[in-house]
Amino acid sequence: MDVVSTLVTAVAALIGVLVGGWITIRNQDRQWQREHARQWRDIRLSTYTEFVSAYREYVAFALEPTANIMVRQHPRVPELMPFFDGAGRPYKERLEAAMASMRLVCESDASKLAASRVVSAVRQIAAARSTTSADAVDPALFAELYAAQYDFINTARAEVGLTALTSNPLLTGESSLNGFPSSSEAREVAGQENVAPGHRTPAQ
Repeated sequence: MDVVSTLVTAVAALIGVLVGGWITIRNQDRQWQREHARQWRDIRLSTYTEFVSAYREYVAFALEPTANIMVRQHPRVPELMPFFDGAGRPYKERLEAAMASMRLVCESDASKLAASRVVSAVRQIAAARSTTSADAVDPALFAELYAAQYDFINTARAEVGLTALTSNPLLTGESSLNGFPSSSEAREVAGQENVAPGHRTPAQ
């Protein structure tokens, strides 16, 4: 009986050690997964924030009276391609770098498509500025940007675990032309308000 009792005690102790080790490993694995998810959430949030800043400053520069922009027809899609001089090149390069970073960290195809739509919209605003003043840019181009931005923000919020916006704050309330925001409203949204022309520099 003593042998059996000793054996049972040893087996019970061994099972306890195994169960305790399994629980510890499982808890560590869960902790690692949570930390991994948190790190990727922070990376995505930082990348998306940089992308938003890049395209807003791109639009703000394009609306500057001193902006010198030329356009060419895109070789593959039916839209115009804006080209900047030395003053505007940093904004273009920052936007393209931010978009490339977006493609690296996007979790969903919806975010990639929404970001591409935003880039297309801001480029068309810049292209329009090549032949007209900021106040004469077609408000429909800004409406397209606001709609694209709204879609992008919601897809980005979904990726970082936030609930979707229920309405587009940029398109609510009174607007100046048949539901479209005016160019002055667009400049305010783009971060242009109260900034003297010729004094903007891209954020580092």
